[in-house]
Amino acid sequence: MDFTELNLHPNILKAITEAGHTSPTPIQEQAIPEIIKGSDLRASAQTGTGKTAAFILPSLNRLATPSPLPGKGPRILILVPTRELAMQVATEAAKYSKHLARCKTVCIYGGAPYPPQNRDLARPYEILVATPGRLIDHMEQGRVDFSRVEMFILDEADRMLDMGFIHPVEQIATTLPKSRQTLMFSATLAGSVMKLSNRLLTSPVEIRITPDKMRHENIEQRLHRVDNLEHKYRLLDHLLSDPDMTQTIIFTATKRQADSLVEKLARSGRNASALHGGMNQRQRTRTIKEMRAEGFDILVATDVAARGIDIQTISHVINFDLPRNTEDYVHRIGRTGRAGATGIAISLASAKDMSIVRQIEKFTGHPLSAQHIPGMEPKFQHAPSGAPDKPRAPFAKKKFNKGKPNQYKERPGRRWYP
Repeated sequence: MDFTELNLHPNILKAITEAGHTSPTPIQEQAIPEIIKGSDLRASAQTGTGKTAAFILPSLNRLATPSPLPGKGPRILILVPTRELAMQVATEAAKYSKHLARCKTVCIYGGAPYPPQNRDLARPYEILVATPGRLIDHMEQGRVDFSRVEMFILDEADRMLDMGFIHPVEQIATTLPKSRQTLMFSATLAGSVMKLSNRLLTSPVEIRITPDKMRHENIEQRLHRVDNLEHKYRLLDHLLSDPDMTQTIIFTATKRQADSLVEKLARSGRNASALHGGMNQRQRTRTIKEMRAEGFDILVATDVAARGIDIQTISHVINFDLPRNTEDYVHRIGRTGRAGATGIAISLASAKDMSIVRQIEKFTGHPLSAQHIPGMEPKFQHAPSGAPDKPRAPFAKKKFNKGKPNQYKERPGRRWYP
């Protein structure tokens, strides 16, 4: 199948061709026809599957027909969990709408000054991409008119709920026209995500592009076992000496660790920069722009960068610290191997991390290939990544012999605290 079979407007097809795309991905092939029909939809798709275009393209197709309602408020409202993802979605919308008339996109998010956003919201526009908190701020000031909203899109709904946005999302939804079409995209469709979709969507079509069907076949996944932090640093230094590494993202667990690692890399003569939630929006935006312009080779980031950053020159992803959950692992490694390119994802795991490794392998259906560098092998042999956890011996209850004096009896001059 190619995009010409999806009943998209000719001016949208022209922008798709100029972007170098010819065939839709599985999520695009399944979702676009249903969205064009007007169905509510909930879809499960991982990062790197083309899900942003899966909802942007049919949204623009609707905008190709002028709205019968007067006003300057948005016709398409897209909610996303993070600032980086908001900017990425807005960029995609601008790219595919450049040949359409009356199709302006406004992007608002926290951490940015209000005056420029106030000016954008005061002018006519059709697409609003927003993070929940900042959107509610503008709603309370009366700066957003939702009377023309025809389509409400929740992107990365699971991440939105993880970040505590469930009540803001529902608050925003109650202010929208009931006749709207609602779309929900998430890495998983279970638990609170499914409950929210049942409250917001009407007779939705469900699409699942699961990890079993999409296993990042273009990304080589490796595992290096480490003894301790010093061993991890030595391995990292060796890995970064690989001439095939063009640009690399290194993921750490905390922003303090990210800053510390950047300083350590700088002392060794490497060109690195940090990206985490402790930086203001101006700093984060400048860092991403510099990396896209190949101003530096190594980005040390927390999971704030795992979703919403699309830099096609990333050749390697290194998990210096393994993520807290398996879905974040999939999002992290999806930063490489973009747009059909190949990539390499490397995870550094200590003995205590092996349970997380097994969870990742089970979730992705892909074993992590253990690698060894001569002279840097781990001293302690860990259980194979595919091995089950060693069963624990049953708990033995302590037997107390009757008639023996109580060993915990309070002694003279002392107090006994049970």
